This record gives sequence, C-alpha cells and structure tokens, in this order.
Amino acid sequence: MFGIRRLRWFMGLNQRNMSTKRLLNVGQRGPAGANLFSMMDAVHEVAIYIHRFHNLDLFEQGWYKIKVTLRWEDDEDYYPGIPARVVQYEVWKIDDADNSFSTPPFRIKYARQDVVLSIMISFYLSFAGHEAKSSAVILKFELMQALTSDIGAEMQAFPNAYSASIHEYRIPPKALLGLHSYCPVHFDVSHAVLVDTSVHVSLQKASYHTSRLKVPSDYGSSEGAHDEDSMKSNKVKLIKALMAAHDILLEDLRRISKGINQAIDLTGMTSTIDHTKLSNSSPLVHLDSTDSRLSQQPSNSSEGSAESLSWDDLLNSYQSMGNQLLQLWNTFLKFHRENKTKILEFLRHSWAIDRRSEWSIWMVHSIVEMPHQNVSNQVEGTLTRWGMHGRSLNSRKLTDDPAQTATMRAELHRRGIAQMRINNRSLQDMYIFEDPLRIPIIIIERMANMDRSRSLNLYFKPLEAKANLSLENGSRTTNKSGSSPQQNGQVLRVVVFVHGFQGHHLDLRLVRNQWLLIDPKIQFLMSEANEDKTSGDFREMGLRLAEELISFIKRKMDKFSRSGRLKDIKLSFVGHSIGNLIIRTALAESIMEPYLRYLYTYVSISGPHLGYMYSSNSVFNSGLWLLKKLKDMRCIHQLTFTDDPDLENTFIYNLSKKKTLVNFRNIILLSSPQDGYVPYHSARIEHCPSASLDYSKKGKVFHEMLNNCLHQINALADHGMVMRCDINFNTSLYGKNLNTLIGRAAHIEFLESDVFAKFIMWSFPELFT
Repeated sequence: MFGIRRLRWFMGLNQRNMSTKRLLNVGQRGPAGANLFSMMDAVHEVAIYIHRFHNLDLFEQGWYKIKVTLRWEDDEDYYPGIPARVVQYEVWKIDDADNSFSTPPFRIKYARQDVVLSIMISFYLSFAGHEAKSSAVILKFELMQALTSDIGAEMQAFPNAYSASIHEYRIPPKALLGLHSYCPVHFDVSHAVLVDTSVHVSLQKASYHTSRLKVPSDYGSSEGAHDEDSMKSNKVKLIKALMAAHDILLEDLRRISKGINQAIDLTGMTSTIDHTKLSNSSPLVHLDSTDSRLSQQPSNSSEGSAESLSWDDLLNSYQSMGNQLLQLWNTFLKFHRENKTKILEFLRHSWAIDRRSEWSIWMVHSIVEMPHQNVSNQVEGTLTRWGMHGRSLNSRKLTDDPAQTATMRAELHRRGIAQMRINNRSLQDMYIFEDPLRIPIIIIERMANMDRSRSLNLYFKPLEAKANLSLENGSRTTNKSGSSPQQNGQVLRVVVFVHGFQGHHLDLRLVRNQWLLIDPKIQFLMSEANEDKTSGDFREMGLRLAEELISFIKRKMDKFSRSGRLKDIKLSFVGHSIGNLIIRTALAESIMEPYLRYLYTYVSISGPHLGYMYSSNSVFNSGLWLLKKLKDMRCIHQLTFTDDPDLENTFIYNLSKKKTLVNFRNIILLSSPQDGYVPYHSARIEHCPSASLDYSKKGKVFHEMLNNCLHQINALADHGMVMRCDINFNTSLYGKNLNTLIGRAAHIEFLESDVFAKFIMWSFPELFT
C-alpha cells in the first residue's frame, strides 16, 4: 500500500514544508541549461524493513510502537529524510511535522513475546547539496510508550506517548550508493528488546521534474559558459553515481539470490550506458577509491572534458541510467516481498560473521601455552604467550605483576584506537561507535597445548568458513523431511545463572539476554535458592543450588518428553563473584553426579576460585576483616582461609581437589585488572607473584590449589575450549570516588554492561549454542 498523499506532498504539489521547498528549488537558477539542470536530480532511497518486535526484558507491560526518522549526520534540519512509501497491511502513521514514520501500536504482556510487524518504509534523502561531501546518514529508532495501560480506538494515534529509549545507526557515505544489511535494534539495558530490522539503500533518479526546455541559442557569455561547465560536471558526477549504484545493486541481488537459494530473473538488467563519453569527465570526488565498483578517474583528468557533452547527451544518459536502476530496484522490492523471511535470515547470518571482524578493533587474541609441569614457588619459570601465527609475543616472569601488565597492554591498545579512522561500508551501531574509547578492551587468551597445531589452526579459521562447514555438514545429514535421522529427538539446553555475595537473582540478566539472542531456545534458571542467604557456609549454598537445579531439570525433562523424545541435555553455568564457588560446590554434591556428563559451557565472571589468600587490596581486606569480626560470616572465613587452623583442612583448598571443572566442554574465565573485589590471579586461576616468593606452608598450599585446578583445565584443553578473557573498562568514566578506589566499580560493571558479553558471545557463538 502506498501513501499517495505523502507522495504528492513530497513531489512538491504541497509546498508547506520549507525544507522540501528548498529541496525542490535546488538548481532552478543560473544561466542556460538551468531547467535541464533542475530536471536531473537523484535521491538516496533508504528502505527499512521491520520484521518483528521481540520482548526480552521490558520492565513494564503496556502499549508500544517504533518511530523511525532519518537525517544527515552533519545537517539535522536541512534535507531531512522524508517518508515516501510504505508496504504493509496494518495501521501506520507518517508525521509531516518531524518527517517520521511510526509502526502500529502493539501491546506487550509478557517476556519473550513476539510481535510480527512486517513493515517496509522507504525514506528519500536528496542527493543535491551532499554529492560532494563525505556525509553520513543517521538512522534513528525510538521506542514509544503510552502512558496508559489500556488503549482504545481514540488512542491509536498515541497522543500521550513518550520516547522511552533511542537506538541509532550510522549509514556511512560509502554505503549510500548501495547497501543490504541486517540491523538489530536493542535500545538500552532497561529496555532489552530485539527489533529484527534490515536496511536496504540505493540511489535513484528523483521523481520530481520541471518541464524540459531547450537551451537558448543566444547563450554565450564567458561567465555563463563557466557556470554551465560546472553544472555539466556536477551532472556527470550524478550519472556516474547512478551507474555505480546500479552495479552495486545488481551484484548484491546476485549475492542474496545465491545466499537464499532462490532464483531471480535479472535478464536484461545490465547497464546499457556508453561509458566512453563519461570516462574522461570529472571524478566522483566523494566516493572511496578502495571499492573497485566506485573507482575514480585519475586526478589529472581534463576538467574541460564536460564541454564536449551536450545537455541532450547528459539528459539521455541520466534518463536511461535512472530507468534501468529503477527497474532493478523494483525487481528487488518484488523479490523481497516474496522472500522477506529468507532474506532477513541470510542478512542476519552475514551480519553475525561480519561482527567478529568489526569488533576485533576492541579485542586482542592470543594463545597461551598450557603449563606442562606443576607451577611451584621453588622454580623461577616463565609463561610464554604466542600469537596467532605461532610467534612469541612476550614472556612474563612469575614475579611480574599480571594486573599491571594487563592494564598497560589495554591502555596501549586504547591509544591505538584513538588514532584509528574507521571507514567501511557497514552499518555502525552508535552505541558502540559514538565513542569508541568508551568500549572496554578485551584481551582473549586461549589456553592450549602447543603441540596440537591442528586444533589451533582450526580455532583460528575464519568464522565464515566454520559456519559454512557446519552448514555443509548439516546438509549432508538432513533428509527430505528436513530432519536428520539422528536428530529426531530434542536437545534440552539449560543455562543456570548464579549471583554473587548479597546479590539478586536478576543480577546476570544482561548476560542472559545476550545468550537468548544467540540461542532463543535455551531454558534458563535465574537461581533464587541463595538469595539473601549468601553469608553462610558454601556447602549449604552449594546444596541448595544443586537441589534447585535438579528440580528445574526434571520439570523441563518431563515437558520435553511429553512433546517428543529427549535426545540430549546441555547444561551450562554463568556465575558472578562468589556465585562461581557456589556453582563448583554444587557440582561436587553427590546428587549432581548423574548430570555431570551433560556439562557444556561454564562462564566464570570475576570468580575467586583461589580465594583471598593473597589479596593486595588493603582497603578491601580491611572490610573483610570487619565482616568477620562484627558479623562472623562463615563464607568470609572460608574465602580468607580462616575457617580452619590447618590450611589443608580449609574449604577452598579441599574444593580444589574435587573434579568440578574437568567435565565441562568449554570454560571461559572473565577477569578485570581493575576489579579490586576479587584478586586478579584468583579469577584467572593462574600464578600469583606474592605466592611465588612465599616459601612457607601458605605458599605451598596455594600452589597445590592452583595445580589441582590447572590439572583439570589441562585435561579439558585436549577436547574443549579454555579461555581467559581480560575485560579492561574505561575507568575514566567512573570518576574519582570510593567505588573506584576500592575496586568495586569494575566488579559491578560486569553486571551493568553487556558490551563485553556481546563481543565474546558473538565472536564464539559455537560455545553458546
């Protein structure tokens, strides 16, 4: 369905909007040829397809809608993006006042609710005035919420709605001639939703024209000739831009058609324009020479070559190229209507692959050799880090301060980002790209046996190759009915989230939401068994978690068994702070033994696996001492090894001897050198500089604990994935306060930010599905 009134308004029949009046009057001035000049214009058509609204974690029920606007990045008021046409079968609204488009209102009642919208809105942006600039376009999505919980017919226009959250994307200049991209809209952590969207951009000839007039024969002044040559040069640029847009669209259509395995008739769609007449004309100065399809002519091209082109030649080329491009664009729109779901899935898959490359700006990958002998305090050893190509990056002595080294390494990387100029054709999420220095630096170290070069090479294969390999394997085992004979049963995927000291069961909801985006079919348990009970004995907390988990799994198994055969179970855990010790304690319980073979991925977020035997934070240590003296919390005694006079009888020491890690297939240890609440070495399960110089029984017990854990991790590295991930937050955002001084800010940032989880989980999706 097309907005006829809106199209008439846009084409200049309604001149009330001053910005549109300026758009229509561009070029209607000057010497002979001015009328032809005004006839030859173009618009960037930005088509936004909104597939569905998926509620992950909205705090409030009620009525919502999505509002979309488009504007030039460097010019908010002049030449706004104007809604031109809408394809949909429901109620929608275009607002003339702010040139916005709004979806129909929809009501959200529960979490993980889907609202299918299936709307495509096209915006027009004038090519005139910006053709010589490297100006980007800002695509703005607003989540509008009604103030009332009930809505009637009179509320369809949302008169009392307000903007609850905003998410913006930047369309870079290189993408304005052609782009087809998935565009996930997430809004903010307080409005955790997913709006499945795709963006399609092309350059089209403008549909508004004045009548054609011939060039007067008495035109001949030197000043007028100079102006006419300049106008001709501009129109040559326009025609070349249309040619480039045609080639991009044609190539993208072939790529999408092949990607979704759906034929599209492109017969006769190749360009028929004679390029030789334009080959020596002025270059497209605003296009990037790195794209072969947008190649520029040499800078020493003849400036006067446009003189040999008549206005009739230019107009004929413009009309011919514009008509061909319009025909190709309409072919795409028809193809999209018939295959919208497949196209969205294909673009989403491509987006997931491209994100690993894009987000590598903030991620540093390396391989760390797994210790082949016990780490002790009697041998001065080294741990060697290896790069992606097997060469040594640096070696660190056991007496070095790992936290300080990691901080310096991250700051050097952050300085490098500050000097970078990001210039590509991908959509840029402004939550990330608005201030790239705000994003945490993530240093990822995979622990592996260096002699297993085959596994290392497989690990560093491009994600796209891995994905294609998995798709090929899937196609070999799938029968005509669409299911494999070996996969008739269902896989129950359970993820358990365990909060930390005095925490809440929803503390890890941001990580949960990212996991749900990757695998919407997971069954998650936000553990409540120890809420308000984290000051007691870890053994009691572990037993409560085990009982809660077994009850949850049995309920889910019964449900899955009723709907079909249960083939397998994948049991994953995410813990924050002492929640990680609660998880390991629960796994050591005898009642959990039947479920150990189902363990899959374990994500430890700042977990004190080695306790607080060597904690360098004097302020935090004083707080622990007060808690022990004033409140006599049992768990604090266990964390600080004062729960028994004999260190070999302490809780954490004995926990290290139980096989709580070896049964997992993947282990990810997240830490931060800025986290003062958990010792850096304890969260990473690695050596401690102070312990390496301690020859007392205390040092001996520490290294025995460390080796007990490393033996389990070493065994896991042969058949699974073990990673240490350093999260280095931008501490300048916190300011100077008590939380920053005692290291609490970074410890809590794990719960209040989801960027680190997004980067890690989308870079290694095979660990979370």
